[in-house]
Amino acid sequence: MLYTGIDIVEIERIERAIQRWGERFLQRVFTTTELRDAGGRPRSLAARWAAKEAAAKALGVGLSGPGAAAAVGAGVALRWHEIEVRRPAGQPPQLLLHGAAARRAAALGWRVVALSLSHGRQFAVALVVAQAADQGGQHG
Repeated sequence: MLYTGIDIVEIERIERAIQRWGERFLQRVFTTTELRDAGGRPRSLAARWAAKEAAAKALGVGLSGPGAAAAVGAGVALRWHEIEVRRPAGQPPQLLLHGAAARRAAALGWRVVALSLSHGRQFAVALVVAQAADQGGQHG
């Protein structure tokens, strides 16, 4: 079974949030590693925001906190830090799940997760595709 989630965000929206709330916003939404990897670039931060939203959609849940969509599906709202984007040098981005996000992925049988990030001048987009174990014992 495949689970997918996609999200697009205006880069300007993230820039405005940084201007308005500064470090408080950055620390609440992004992990230390994400902030380091993004190097303060709003486009990179917007792509990571979109990745977190896309992952939550693939998990069938919402995110809690500033600007987050309401909880859906399983009635669970994840915290921003429970979904993390890592970008090892020379490698594609990776999605790491912690806490409730990891438990939800395990409950869905997720085995492999792919993440794609992109941005232009105005928008950043992220796509999450997760492959889950065959739940019904059927092969085909």
